[in-house]
Amino acid sequence: GEFIVSTRVRCGRSLDGYPFNPCLTEAQYKEMEEKVSSTLSGLEGELKGTFYPLTGMSKDVQQKLIDDHFLFKEGDRFLQTANACRFWPTGRGIYH
Repeated sequence: GEFIVSTRVRCGRSLDGYPFNPCLTEAQYKEMEEKVSSTLSGLEGELKGTFYPLTGMSKDVQQKLIDDHFLFKEGDRFLQTANACRFWPTGRGIYH
């Protein structure tokens, strides 16, 4: 192909005023999720989408997102080693 069929962007950086992922508290995860989801809800045009929090998401939907490579599989050994799975899935979501 000459055309891009799909693309994916993963945001994996700390927000200003918050520590890196391994040092976050559960309350900070929740605060960050609110800030990010409210900011994303203001996007328009081609960037407009929907934020889906992982908290409360059914296992079927989670598996579909994992199969489609939009979501890390819970228990990823690299994320666990980096202490990045604390309070999972609190404060996490998918935007598309």
